[in-house]
Amino acid sequence: MTTPSPLTTVTDSNSGFPEVEFGRIGDGYLVARVGDTAFAMLPGRNARHYLATGWRINRPIAEWKRSDFYGHSGGLADEVAFRTKVLENAEHQREKRALGRRDAGSNANTPWGPSQGATVYAEGVVCHSTAGHGGFHLSAERNRKVNPILRARGGWYEEDEAWAIVALTFPHLFTGYEQRCAERTIKDSWPDAWEAIFGIVLQPGESREKDRSAFEKEHADNWIVVSAITSDQQPGFVEVVATPGGRRGAGTEERRFLVPSDEYRIGRFGFVVDETRHPVYSGPSSFIGWQGRTSP
Repeated sequence: MTTPSPLTTVTDSNSGFPEVEFGRIGDGYLVARVGDTAFAMLPGRNARHYLATGWRINRPIAEWKRSDFYGHSGGLADEVAFRTKVLENAEHQREKRALGRRDAGSNANTPWGPSQGATVYAEGVVCHSTAGHGGFHLSAERNRKVNPILRARGGWYEEDEAWAIVALTFPHLFTGYEQRCAERTIKDSWPDAWEAIFGIVLQPGESREKDRSAFEKEHADNWIVVSAITSDQQPGFVEVVATPGGRRGAGTEERRFLVPSDEYRIGRFGFVVDETRHPVYSGPSSFIGWQGRTSP
């Protein structure tokens, strides 16, 4: 495949609406336009890249600048991954347009405050926006169709995670991308419900919450870091505060340890102290709250 030059754009003419346009800007970064949305593959830490977005950049791609992009929408392994993300977004936009959702004014009271506007997905399926949050409201008839394991009393489903319950119940009202995100969200947040509904046992790596529970059970008696700071007193080490099982709250025992800086990686659910290698530390502390205190 020939790589476009910095001033060249390549349009995917088979994509339909919205068209997908790829190109490179003056700095050499790979970018794309899908309707009003712009994407860029920008360098991150450790020689990795991430997906950044822009909105309504009303200039030719060759005139785009890095400052036109903002946010961090996830890491990218390579240019193939970038192009896949862009085409996925184009598919999502086309499918959403075909679904015919409509915006409507609303003065409804929601659990998150007064509605400032709503999107009607179908009769009895309405998504409200508020000043600080938002989510779906299902009519009583629609809400009865939600599996009882996941059904919310009153038919309100917040936008961070519970929206996925609506998508799982009414998949024909959502795009393929949204359905895939909903499946991931249900597995991550309500693994027991997913297993009960579909009769499938989720394996390690398939559910964040199930993996978290397994981690907490396995390390219930281990010291898990709850706070960490680069040590001013011990160069090359991270001073950490750890508690049994990572528990917090009044009366919870705390200890300090020293961990070599090149070993300290938080991990998915926390850093587990290896007492055979990471010594209890009772010296001067870099934590303001520990200054003047000593470890047991």
